[in-house]
Amino acid sequence: MLTIGAFARASRLSAKALRLYDELGLLRPARVDPVSGYRFYEPAQLERARLVAWLRQLGMPLARIRTVCDLPGPAAARAVAEYWRGVEADTEARRDLAGFLVRQLSGRDDIMPTQPPTQPLTISYAARTDRGLVRAANQDRAFAGDRLLAVADGYGQRGEAASAVAIDALRRIDSAVPAGDLLNVMAEAGRQARTAVAERVAGEDGGTTLTALLWSGSKLGLVHIGDSRAYLLRDGELFQITHDHTVVQSLLDEGKLTADEVATHPQRSILLRALTRDGEPEPDVRLHEVRAGDRYLLCSDGLHTVLDEDALLTTLAGVAAPHEAVERLVERANEAGGPDNISCVVADITARPAG
Repeated sequence: MLTIGAFARASRLSAKALRLYDELGLLRPARVDPVSGYRFYEPAQLERARLVAWLRQLGMPLARIRTVCDLPGPAAARAVAEYWRGVEADTEARRDLAGFLVRQLSGRDDIMPTQPPTQPLTISYAARTDRGLVRAANQDRAFAGDRLLAVADGYGQRGEAASAVAIDALRRIDSAVPAGDLLNVMAEAGRQARTAVAERVAGEDGGTTLTALLWSGSKLGLVHIGDSRAYLLRDGELFQITHDHTVVQSLLDEGKLTADEVATHPQRSILLRALTRDGEPEPDVRLHEVRAGDRYLLCSDGLHTVLDEDALLTTLAGVAAPHEAVERLVERANEAGGPDNISCVVADITARPAG
Protein backbone atom coordinates (compact mmCIF):
# COMPACT_ATOMS: atom_id res chain seq x y z
CA MET A 1 0.00 0.00 0.00
CA LEU A 2 0.98 3.63 -0.52
CA THR A 3 0.91 6.30 2.16
CA ILE A 4 -1.17 9.37 1.39
CA GLY A 5 2.03 11.32 0.70
CA ALA A 6 3.38 8.74 -1.76
CA PHE A 7 -0.01 8.39 -3.40
CA ALA A 8 -0.31 12.18 -3.71
CA ARG A 9 3.04 12.40 -5.50
CA ALA A 10 2.21 9.49 -7.83
CA SER A 11 -1.25 10.81 -8.70
CA ARG A 12 -0.24 14.51 -8.87
CA LEU A 13 -2.94 15.34 -6.36
CA SER A 14 -2.24 17.13 -3.10
CA ALA A 15 -2.86 15.43 0.23
CA LYS A 16 -5.45 18.13 0.92
CA ALA A 17 -7.28 17.27 -2.32
CA LEU A 18 -7.19 13.56 -1.46
CA ARG A 19 -8.75 14.24 1.94
CA LEU A 20 -11.49 16.31 0.25
CA TYR A 21 -12.19 13.58 -2.32
CA ASP A 22 -12.43 11.05 0.49
CA GLU A 23 -15.01 13.19 2.30
CA LEU A 24 -17.00 13.56 -0.93
CA GLY A 25 -16.90 9.83 -1.67
CA LEU A 26 -15.05 10.49 -4.92
CA LEU A 27 -11.82 8.66 -4.05
CA ARG A 28 -11.93 6.58 -0.88
CA PRO A 29 -8.65 5.27 0.59
CA ALA A 30 -8.20 1.51 0.65
CA ARG A 31 -7.58 1.58 4.40
CA VAL A 32 -7.68 4.11 7.23
CA ASP A 33 -5.60 3.46 10.34
CA PRO A 34 -8.12 3.23 13.22
CA VAL A 35 -5.73 4.87 15.67
CA SER A 36 -3.92 7.57 13.71
CA GLY A 37 -6.58 8.11 11.03
CA TYR A 38 -3.81 7.93 8.43
CA ARG A 39 -4.98 7.06 4.92
CA PHE A 40 -3.47 4.34 2.72
CA TYR A 41 -4.12 3.64 -0.96
CA GLU A 42 -3.72 0.69 -3.33
CA PRO A 43 -1.54 1.24 -6.43
CA ALA A 44 -4.56 0.17 -8.52
CA GLN A 45 -6.34 3.35 -7.40
CA LEU A 46 -3.83 5.52 -9.25
CA GLU A 47 -5.73 5.25 -12.53
CA ARG A 48 -8.91 6.72 -11.01
CA ALA A 49 -6.91 9.36 -9.13
CA ARG A 50 -5.14 10.49 -12.30
CA LEU A 51 -8.45 10.64 -14.14
CA VAL A 52 -9.82 12.84 -11.37
CA ALA A 53 -6.77 15.11 -11.67
CA TRP A 54 -7.16 15.42 -15.43
CA LEU A 55 -10.87 16.16 -15.20
CA ARG A 56 -10.22 18.82 -12.57
CA GLN A 57 -7.75 20.43 -14.97
CA LEU A 58 -10.61 20.63 -17.47
CA GLY A 59 -12.61 22.51 -14.84
CA MET A 60 -15.24 19.79 -14.50
CA PRO A 61 -17.38 20.09 -11.34
CA LEU A 62 -16.74 17.42 -8.71
CA ALA A 63 -20.29 16.04 -8.88
CA ARG A 64 -19.88 15.48 -12.61
CA ILE A 65 -16.44 13.92 -12.13
CA ARG A 66 -17.97 11.34 -9.80
CA THR A 67 -20.46 10.37 -12.51
CA VAL A 68 -17.77 10.16 -15.22
CA CYS A 69 -15.44 8.05 -13.06
CA ASP A 70 -18.19 5.51 -12.44
CA LEU A 71 -18.88 5.02 -16.17
CA PRO A 72 -17.24 2.38 -18.37
CA GLY A 73 -14.53 3.67 -20.72
CA PRO A 74 -16.57 4.42 -23.89
CA ALA A 75 -19.42 6.01 -21.94
CA ALA A 76 -16.94 8.08 -19.91
CA ALA A 77 -15.31 9.26 -23.12
CA ARG A 78 -18.69 10.39 -24.48
CA ALA A 79 -19.45 12.18 -21.23
CA VAL A 80 -16.13 14.07 -21.34
CA ALA A 81 -16.71 15.00 -25.01
CA GLU A 82 -20.20 16.27 -24.18
CA TYR A 83 -18.88 18.31 -21.24
CA TRP A 84 -16.15 19.87 -23.38
CA ARG A 85 -18.61 20.82 -26.12
CA GLY A 86 -20.58 22.63 -23.44
CA VAL A 87 -17.43 24.44 -22.27
CA GLU A 88 -16.68 25.54 -25.82
CA ALA A 89 -20.25 26.76 -26.31
CA ASP A 90 -20.06 28.71 -23.05
CA THR A 91 -16.69 30.17 -24.06
CA GLU A 92 -18.15 31.25 -27.39
CA ALA A 93 -21.04 32.95 -25.63
CA ARG A 94 -18.66 34.76 -23.28
CA ARG A 95 -16.52 35.76 -26.25
CA ASP A 96 -19.59 37.31 -27.86
CA LEU A 97 -20.39 39.18 -24.65
CA ALA A 98 -16.80 40.41 -24.34
CA GLY A 99 -16.93 41.62 -27.94
CA PHE A 100 -20.17 43.45 -27.26
CA LEU A 101 -18.73 45.15 -24.17
CA VAL A 102 -15.64 46.23 -26.11
CA ARG A 103 -17.82 47.74 -28.83
CA GLN A 104 -20.18 49.33 -26.32
CA LEU A 105 -17.42 50.87 -24.19
CA SER A 106 -15.53 52.14 -27.22
CA GLY A 107 -18.64 53.82 -28.56
CA ARG A 108 -19.21 51.46 -31.48
CA ASP A 109 -22.63 50.08 -32.46
CA ASP A 110 -23.86 46.55 -31.80
CA ILE A 111 -23.52 43.66 -34.27
CA MET A 112 -25.90 45.17 -36.83
CA PRO A 113 -24.94 48.84 -37.22
CA THR A 114 -27.88 51.18 -37.05
CA GLN A 115 -28.52 54.83 -36.32
CA PRO A 116 -30.05 55.72 -32.96
CA PRO A 117 -33.78 56.31 -33.26
CA THR A 118 -34.62 59.94 -34.04
CA GLN A 119 -38.28 59.59 -33.02
CA PRO A 120 -40.15 57.65 -30.35
CA LEU A 121 -40.83 54.01 -31.16
CA THR A 122 -43.69 51.72 -30.25
CA ILE A 123 -44.10 47.95 -30.26
CA SER A 124 -46.98 45.69 -31.31
CA TYR A 125 -46.92 41.95 -30.79
CA ALA A 126 -48.70 38.59 -30.82
CA ALA A 127 -47.95 35.14 -29.40
CA ARG A 128 -49.22 31.69 -30.30
CA THR A 129 -48.48 28.18 -29.06
CA ASP A 130 -49.86 24.95 -30.52
CA ARG A 131 -49.57 21.27 -29.61
CA GLY A 132 -48.80 20.28 -33.20
CA LEU A 133 -50.13 17.12 -34.81
CA VAL A 134 -48.00 14.44 -33.14
CA ARG A 135 -47.22 15.27 -29.50
CA ALA A 136 -49.68 14.16 -26.83
CA ALA A 137 -49.17 17.34 -24.77
CA ASN A 138 -47.88 20.87 -25.24
CA GLN A 139 -44.74 21.59 -23.20
CA ASP A 140 -44.04 24.91 -24.93
CA ARG A 141 -44.84 28.30 -23.45
CA ALA A 142 -44.98 31.69 -25.19
CA PHE A 143 -45.53 35.15 -23.74
CA ALA A 144 -45.84 38.62 -25.24
CA GLY A 145 -46.34 41.78 -23.21
CA ASP A 146 -45.76 45.50 -23.52
CA ARG A 147 -42.03 45.00 -22.84
CA LEU A 148 -41.27 41.29 -22.64
CA LEU A 149 -41.36 38.66 -25.40
CA ALA A 150 -40.48 35.07 -24.49
CA VAL A 151 -40.57 31.47 -25.69
CA ALA A 152 -39.67 28.35 -23.68
CA ASP A 153 -39.61 24.76 -24.94
CA GLY A 154 -39.86 22.20 -22.14
CA TYR A 155 -38.69 18.60 -22.41
CA GLY A 156 -38.71 15.46 -20.28
CA GLN A 157 -41.26 14.37 -17.70
CA ARG A 158 -41.27 17.80 -16.04
CA GLY A 159 -40.88 19.80 -19.23
CA GLU A 160 -44.25 21.51 -19.00
CA ALA A 161 -43.54 22.70 -15.46
CA ALA A 162 -40.00 23.78 -16.38
CA SER A 163 -41.09 25.97 -19.29
CA ALA A 164 -43.92 27.47 -17.23
CA VAL A 165 -41.73 28.54 -14.28
CA ALA A 166 -39.03 29.89 -16.63
CA ILE A 167 -41.56 32.19 -18.30
CA ASP A 168 -43.09 33.16 -14.94
CA ALA A 169 -39.66 34.14 -13.62
CA LEU A 170 -39.17 36.51 -16.55
CA ARG A 171 -42.67 38.00 -16.45
CA ARG A 172 -41.63 39.93 -13.37
CA ILE A 173 -39.50 42.19 -15.59
CA ASP A 174 -42.30 43.03 -18.05
CA SER A 175 -41.95 46.71 -17.22
CA ALA A 176 -40.03 49.78 -18.27
CA VAL A 177 -36.25 49.39 -17.83
CA PRO A 178 -33.71 52.12 -18.68
CA ALA A 179 -31.51 51.11 -21.63
CA GLY A 180 -28.41 51.44 -19.47
CA ASP A 181 -29.73 48.81 -17.05
CA LEU A 182 -30.92 46.29 -19.64
CA LEU A 183 -27.86 44.04 -19.62
CA ASN A 184 -27.85 43.67 -15.84
CA VAL A 185 -31.61 43.19 -15.68
CA MET A 186 -31.53 40.44 -18.32
CA ALA A 187 -28.60 38.68 -16.66
CA GLU A 188 -30.40 38.66 -13.31
CA ALA A 189 -33.64 37.51 -14.96
CA GLY A 190 -31.76 34.63 -16.57
CA ARG A 191 -30.33 33.60 -13.20
CA GLN A 192 -33.78 33.75 -11.60
CA ALA A 193 -35.23 31.57 -14.36
CA ARG A 194 -32.37 29.10 -13.94
CA THR A 195 -32.97 28.90 -10.18
CA ALA A 196 -36.74 28.58 -10.61
CA VAL A 197 -36.36 25.65 -13.00
CA ALA A 198 -33.75 23.91 -10.82
CA GLU A 199 -36.06 24.14 -7.80
CA ARG A 200 -39.15 22.97 -9.70
CA VAL A 201 -37.47 20.05 -11.45
CA ALA A 202 -35.20 19.02 -8.54
CA GLY A 203 -34.61 15.28 -8.53
CA GLU A 204 -36.74 14.69 -11.63
CA ASP A 205 -36.28 14.49 -15.38
CA GLY A 206 -36.92 17.67 -17.29
CA GLY A 207 -35.69 21.05 -18.42
CA THR A 208 -36.42 23.86 -20.84
CA THR A 209 -34.92 26.18 -23.39
CA LEU A 210 -35.53 29.91 -22.99
CA THR A 211 -35.31 32.80 -25.43
CA ALA A 212 -36.59 36.23 -24.43
CA LEU A 213 -36.35 39.88 -25.45
CA LEU A 214 -37.01 42.88 -23.21
CA TRP A 215 -37.73 46.19 -24.98
CA SER A 216 -36.53 49.47 -23.49
CA GLY A 217 -37.72 51.79 -26.28
CA SER A 218 -34.37 52.08 -28.05
CA LYS A 219 -32.73 48.73 -27.33
CA LEU A 220 -33.69 45.10 -26.84
CA GLY A 221 -32.09 42.97 -24.14
CA LEU A 222 -31.74 39.29 -25.06
CA VAL A 223 -31.50 36.27 -22.75
CA HIS A 224 -31.07 32.90 -24.44
CA ILE A 225 -30.22 29.27 -23.72
CA GLY A 226 -30.99 26.13 -25.73
CA ASP A 227 -32.26 25.84 -29.29
CA SER A 228 -35.28 28.10 -29.34
CA ARG A 229 -34.39 31.06 -31.55
CA ALA A 230 -34.77 34.78 -32.13
CA TYR A 231 -34.77 36.23 -35.65
CA LEU A 232 -34.76 39.79 -36.95
CA LEU A 233 -36.43 40.77 -40.23
CA ARG A 234 -34.85 44.05 -41.36
CA ASP A 235 -34.88 45.67 -44.80
CA GLY A 236 -36.15 42.47 -46.40
CA GLU A 237 -33.44 40.23 -44.88
CA LEU A 238 -33.80 37.67 -42.09
CA PHE A 239 -31.04 37.41 -39.46
CA GLN A 240 -30.80 34.73 -36.76
CA ILE A 241 -29.64 36.64 -33.68
CA THR A 242 -29.28 33.68 -31.30
CA HIS A 243 -26.80 30.82 -31.34
CA ASP A 244 -28.08 27.28 -30.80
CA HIS A 245 -26.62 25.40 -27.83
CA THR A 246 -26.76 21.99 -29.50
CA VAL A 247 -24.41 19.18 -30.48
CA VAL A 248 -24.97 19.75 -34.20
CA GLN A 249 -24.32 23.49 -33.89
CA SER A 250 -21.00 22.80 -32.15
CA LEU A 251 -20.06 20.38 -34.94
CA LEU A 252 -21.08 22.99 -37.49
CA ASP A 253 -18.97 25.63 -35.71
CA GLU A 254 -15.97 23.27 -35.76
CA GLY A 255 -16.37 22.58 -39.47
CA LYS A 256 -17.11 18.89 -38.81
CA LEU A 257 -20.61 19.17 -40.24
CA THR A 258 -22.07 21.04 -43.20
CA ALA A 259 -25.31 23.01 -43.08
CA ASP A 260 -26.89 20.48 -45.45
CA GLU A 261 -26.11 17.63 -43.02
CA VAL A 262 -27.78 19.24 -40.01
CA ALA A 263 -31.38 18.32 -40.92
CA THR A 264 -30.68 14.58 -40.99
CA HIS A 265 -28.10 14.32 -38.20
CA PRO A 266 -29.12 11.75 -35.52
CA GLN A 267 -28.09 14.11 -32.68
CA ARG A 268 -29.95 17.09 -34.07
CA SER A 269 -32.14 17.54 -31.01
CA ILE A 270 -29.46 17.01 -28.32
CA LEU A 271 -28.90 20.15 -26.25
CA LEU A 272 -25.55 21.17 -24.79
CA ARG A 273 -27.07 23.87 -22.60
CA ALA A 274 -30.55 24.36 -21.15
CA LEU A 275 -32.25 25.25 -17.88
CA THR A 276 -32.27 22.00 -15.88
CA ARG A 277 -32.38 20.57 -12.36
CA ASP A 278 -28.58 20.99 -12.16
CA GLY A 279 -28.84 24.78 -12.32
CA GLU A 280 -25.34 25.07 -13.80
CA PRO A 281 -25.33 26.73 -17.26
CA GLU A 282 -26.05 30.44 -17.44
CA PRO A 283 -28.04 31.87 -20.36
CA ASP A 284 -26.39 34.16 -22.90
CA VAL A 285 -27.22 37.87 -22.54
CA ARG A 286 -26.83 40.56 -25.21
CA LEU A 287 -28.17 43.93 -26.31
CA HIS A 288 -29.50 44.91 -29.74
CA GLU A 289 -30.29 48.30 -31.22
CA VAL A 290 -33.81 48.62 -32.61
CA ARG A 291 -35.02 50.48 -35.67
CA ALA A 292 -38.47 51.46 -36.92
CA GLY A 293 -39.59 48.77 -39.35
CA ASP A 294 -37.91 45.88 -37.51
CA ARG A 295 -39.89 42.67 -37.08
CA TYR A 296 -38.74 40.12 -34.50
CA LEU A 297 -39.61 36.43 -34.34
CA LEU A 298 -39.05 34.20 -31.30
CA CYS A 299 -39.83 30.53 -31.82
CA SER A 300 -39.30 27.01 -30.51
CA ASP A 301 -37.61 24.34 -32.61
CA GLY A 302 -41.04 22.99 -33.50
CA LEU A 303 -41.18 25.88 -35.95
CA HIS A 304 -37.63 26.48 -37.17
CA THR A 305 -36.80 22.81 -37.76
CA VAL A 306 -39.91 22.43 -39.92
CA LEU A 307 -39.76 25.73 -41.82
CA ASP A 308 -36.38 26.76 -43.22
CA GLU A 309 -35.23 30.38 -43.26
CA ASP A 310 -36.64 31.02 -46.73
CA ALA A 311 -40.08 29.87 -45.55
CA LEU A 312 -39.79 31.97 -42.38
CA LEU A 313 -38.75 35.02 -44.39
CA THR A 314 -41.55 34.59 -46.92
CA THR A 315 -44.17 34.19 -44.21
CA LEU A 316 -42.96 37.06 -42.02
CA ALA A 317 -42.64 39.43 -44.97
CA GLY A 318 -45.95 38.38 -46.48
CA VAL A 319 -48.39 39.42 -43.74
CA ALA A 320 -48.99 42.85 -42.27
CA ALA A 321 -49.86 42.31 -38.61
CA PRO A 322 -48.12 40.26 -35.88
CA HIS A 323 -51.28 38.28 -35.07
CA GLU A 324 -51.61 37.28 -38.73
CA ALA A 325 -47.94 36.28 -38.80
CA VAL A 326 -48.14 33.92 -35.79
CA GLU A 327 -51.32 32.31 -37.11
CA ARG A 328 -49.77 31.72 -40.52
CA LEU A 329 -46.51 30.38 -39.08
CA VAL A 330 -48.29 27.81 -36.91
CA GLU A 331 -50.54 26.89 -39.82
CA ARG A 332 -47.56 26.29 -42.12
CA ALA A 333 -45.74 24.19 -39.50
CA ASN A 334 -48.80 21.99 -39.12
CA GLU A 335 -49.17 21.75 -42.89
CA ALA A 336 -45.61 20.36 -42.88
CA GLY A 337 -46.60 17.62 -40.44
CA GLY A 338 -46.52 19.41 -37.06
CA PRO A 339 -44.09 16.86 -35.53
CA ASP A 340 -43.46 18.93 -32.39
CA ASN A 341 -45.06 21.60 -30.24
CA ILE A 342 -45.00 24.98 -32.01
CA SER A 343 -44.54 28.33 -30.31
CA CYS A 344 -43.84 31.74 -31.77
CA VAL A 345 -43.94 35.40 -30.88
CA VAL A 346 -43.86 38.14 -33.53
CA ALA A 347 -43.24 41.80 -32.63
CA ASP A 348 -43.08 44.91 -34.82
CA ILE A 349 -41.16 48.08 -33.99
CA THR A 350 -42.78 51.15 -35.51
CA ALA A 351 -42.44 54.92 -35.24
CA ARG A 352 -44.94 56.47 -32.86
CA PRO A 353 -47.30 58.81 -34.72
CA ALA A 354 -46.62 62.50 -34.08
CA GLY A 355 -48.92 64.18 -31.62
